[in-house]
Amino acid sequence: MEARKGEGPLLVPERNRALEGLRGYGLIAAMWIRSTMTYRTSFFLSTFGNGAITLLDFVAIYIMFSHVDQLGGFTLPEIALLYGSCSASLGLADLLLGNTDRIGSRIRDGSLDTMLVRPVPVLAQVAADRFALRRLGRIGQGLAVMGWAVSDLGPQLDWTVGKVLLVPVMITAGAAIFGAVMVAGAAFQFVAGDAAEVQNSFTYGGCTMLQYPPTVFAKDLLRGVTFILPLAFVNWLPALYILGRPDPLGLPAWAAYASPLVAFAVFVPASLAWRAGVRSYRSTGS
Repeated sequence: MEARKGEGPLLVPERNRALEGLRGYGLIAAMWIRSTMTYRTSFFLSTFGNGAITLLDFVAIYIMFSHVDQLGGFTLPEIALLYGSCSASLGLADLLLGNTDRIGSRIRDGSLDTMLVRPVPVLAQVAADRFALRRLGRIGQGLAVMGWAVSDLGPQLDWTVGKVLLVPVMITAGAAIFGAVMVAGAAFQFVAGDAAEVQNSFTYGGCTMLQYPPTVFAKDLLRGVTFILPLAFVNWLPALYILGRPDPLGLPAWAAYASPLVAFAVFVPASLAWRAGVRSYRSTGS
């Protein structure tokens, strides 16, 4: 646009892409929620079923403890804290960004083209598409197991204000880390075509690993999930601090509070990889 005679250049403020994406995400998610709540009985049954199925993982751990008193030096309530926090974090990430693993099929069938011409960021559209409110079941059962663990361990733990605040921070920062992995996995599918299972191996597979104490794993694996793909910051380091246990790698106590910073550090390259993937996309044609 040209400025009028005698005036300086006409400045047009840029729209905030983040707010634009959040607004578009909210509108799309609200549409799917209204559609879901049309059949409320089906919604409640599917939500309950989703929570019950994921709870079977903890049932297996519970059965294991009918034969042993400790696993890697951890009692059942302590492992329940690990299980509940990880399950809640993954459930929250899955609720908000879980549909990003479908980007591969959209690339193959060309339906991604329609998203590129809409005035909403592609990531917001992909993540909110077919928003599945039933995934609240995983979050609910994770929080329930975690609540039982905290109530059982409560008298044994030296609760401070920092530890109390660390509990919600652990869940939200853990969800952000899992979300960053999901975005990075979706970006990889622009290159691989369809690699949803690769993405799931780091999210669902990673959560399965984090449900068990770090003391049962080799040091090389612990270094990999701490310094390369920092899944240890999802719940291992915060939970170890809450339980008053030392980190097997000898990290300082303040590392337990570094989860939000780690989540940000992981999200930056994941978002850059996503943008690079979208820019490299070539339509499948007619």
